[in-house]
Amino acid sequence: MWTPPKPSDSLRSRRYGKLPDGVITRNTNMSASALPTVRIGVVSISDRASTGVYEDEGVPAMQSWLRAALQNPLEWDARVIPDDTATISNTLVDLVDQSHCHLVLTSGGTGPAPRDVTPEATLAVADRTIPGFGEQMRQISLTFVPTAILSRQVAVIRRESLIINLPGQPRAIAETLRGLPDNAPPVPGIFAAVPYCIDLIGGPYLETEPTVCAAFRPASARRR
Repeated sequence: MWTPPKPSDSLRSRRYGKLPDGVITRNTNMSASALPTVRIGVVSISDRASTGVYEDEGVPAMQSWLRAALQNPLEWDARVIPDDTATISNTLVDLVDQSHCHLVLTSGGTGPAPRDVTPEATLAVADRTIPGFGEQMRQISLTFVPTAILSRQVAVIRRESLIINLPGQPRAIAETLRGLPDNAPPVPGIFAAVPYCIDLIGGPYLETEPTVCAAFRPASARRR
């Protein structure tokens, strides 16, 4: 179970880039002005990236895809942290409870290696789980490699926020979010279900760019 950090034990995470905490970057789509602002946490989980051994690719990949896929104005809270269970759990709690992110995406740490602890750290702070997200991500990845069955991504709800574990590689991040629309038959991506999920848990209304990802909602839940 997750336990709150001691006052002297800060999150020890490296905020992504050189922007100070609270700096906001917004989507610039023309239709965004009529839509609510969405606050998104993006977390890259890697021992080596968090210590500067190599440049992180997870945060830029998640942000790039989401900027293209969402029409809403966006606010970001981005972190690069090590593969440590307590650090991951504390970071997720901070993003939801203090930073008030509506959606939190993580990248990395979902395999079977001893330091791959992202799923355990995520489940430790969950109110509820949504198994379908992980199941669909594995189905998408199995199209390319049989080792996709080793991936252990989970998705959970904490308060009014959705937290989803994504793969560590930029290409796999995009494939699992968008799916494989050109396959026969097409393979749906997980992000098509994210806007309606956030509706149901009390978050803002997300509008997607249909050419990137067509969100699915029942007709009664659509605003336009």
